[in-house]
Amino acid sequence: MNKWLIVGFTGQLFFSLRFVVQWVCSEIKRESHIPLAFWYFSLFGGVTLLIYAIYRKDPVFIVGQGTGLIVYVRNLRLIYKKKGKEAV
Repeated sequence: MNKWLIVGFTGQLFFSLRFVVQWVCSEIKRESHIPLAFWYFSLFGGVTLLIYAIYRKDPVFIVGQGTGLIVYVRNLRLIYKKKGKEAV
């Protein structure tokens, strides 16, 4: 199998796992819940898929993944900022 297909499928796997993690955590809590792992899977999947999109030279895919990364990083920063304030 082509190594770039492996990169693409790995990114898609990370990206898909975020939904599985969110679903399982919500079922356990019996309410809608977005765990920290959701944002990390989003970030890892987004970065991996962005690398693949750059290799494929697909501007639509590049813009889509690139803008998504901004959201994932921002959410992680907000989470850690809140945790920092709660520790005080």
